[in-house]
Formats: sequence, C-alpha cells, structure tokens
Amino acid sequence: MQPDTDHPISVRDVHYQADGRQLVGRLAVPPGDGPFAGVLIAHEGPGLDDVMRDRTRQLAELGYCAFALDYHGDVLPFADREAMMARLTSLIADSDRTRELANAALAVLLSEAPVDPDRVAIIGYCFGGTVALELGRSGADVKAVVGFHPGLHNLRPLDSKHITGKVLMCVGDADPITDVAQRHAFEAEMGATGVDWQLHLYGGVEHSFTHPFADFAGLPGIKFDATAASRSWESMLQLLRETIG
Repeated sequence: MQPDTDHPISVRDVHYQADGRQLVGRLAVPPGDGPFAGVLIAHEGPGLDDVMRDRTRQLAELGYCAFALDYHGDVLPFADREAMMARLTSLIADSDRTRELANAALAVLLSEAPVDPDRVAIIGYCFGGTVALELGRSGADVKAVVGFHPGLHNLRPLDSKHITGKVLMCVGDADPITDVAQRHAFEAEMGATGVDWQLHLYGGVEHSFTHPFADFAGLPGIKFDATAASRSWESMLQLLRETIG
C-alpha cells in the first residue's frame, strides 16, 4: 500500500472532547480519495509530543490514515512527573474512562478521515499500550492491537475475551515497569481468551525503548534502543499488512 507521491499528505490537528476534557490530536491523511486503512496512535504517559505526532506522517507515507490521539488534554506534555503519575494512576484505576478516551479517538478517526471502518488498527506506547488494549477490551472493531513497552496491568482480565483483533505486545526484558510479573499475568490472560496474540521480548532492553529522547529523562530503567525500536516497528508493520492491508 503506497500513496500517490505526486500529491502531498494532509496533516492537521483535530480538536475533540472526551472524559470532560478538551483534546487535540494529530491527523495525517494520504493523498487520494480513499478509503484508507486507519491507524490510531496512543502516546506515552507524558503526553502527545512531536515524536508521536510525526508517527502519523510516517504511517501516512505508507498509505495509512493515522490519528495520534490525546488522552490528557494538554497541548504540551507533562513537565511535572508527579502530576503525570497522578493522572495515569486515575486512568489505571478506571478502565471505563480509558476506554471512553480510546473510543472517542476512534470516532474521530472514522468521522474526520476517509477510513474504511473494517480496516482499523491501534498502536500505543507506554500507557498508550494500555489504551490500545482497553480499546480492544471494549469490543471495538479493531483488527490489530499493538503495544510498545506497554502497561500490561488489567483490573478486568476477563474483558479481554472481547478483543476481536490480533494482539502484539513488544517489551524489553529489562523493563522495570512492565516487569516479569506483568508479563506472566498477561500471558495467562491472553491464553484464557482464545485471542490471537504475540509477546515479543527484547533482551537487555529497558522501558521507552522506542523514544529517541528517552535517555534525557535521566531515570533508571528508561532508555532508547535503536535496534529494538527498529525491530518492533517492523513487527508492527508486518501485523498491519496481515490484518488491514
């Protein structure tokens, strides 16, 4: 699937509402009339930044209509880590709110762009991986659910039986946030549902391994890894080709 290179990709911000917040996402649409396969992108915990916004263009260059959703509502990422963690903790404790945010973004993608509703996937980074899984657990018609260094905690594991798409989670084995206990619980959860799932484990790789500026956080256990980032991206693209074309 390749776009018409003689015409530019359309990129714009979309304002929408969910969870009582004003949200701003980034939409990239390939040239042409469509309909296109669509990909939702859920950002890392600190917020929607330029790295995540640029992912929409990367995917549009491959012929996908991509929407980077916003689950915080602030235009700039959190500067205060405590405030960020308080926000994430509140969402972790309330799956319905997280699903509301994810489904609101799905509605935006389907209404704002020429997307084939039968060919939609979601990818997520860090807590965005949790957002992706919760969209699947809500029963939404998404053909692929992909997480990069995702949060795998789940208060309602039985809800995973509602996932209709194929699941791929990409995790570093040295990730202190998505640790061995979370991985084992996730494996048991998926195994009990009959979902088509994969867990890719990258040796010696830490959390946020896909983010090129992860090291700037200066936090233990958070580190960019170019090789794992490239390998996981290719694994994602393979699943997208398999599920949405």
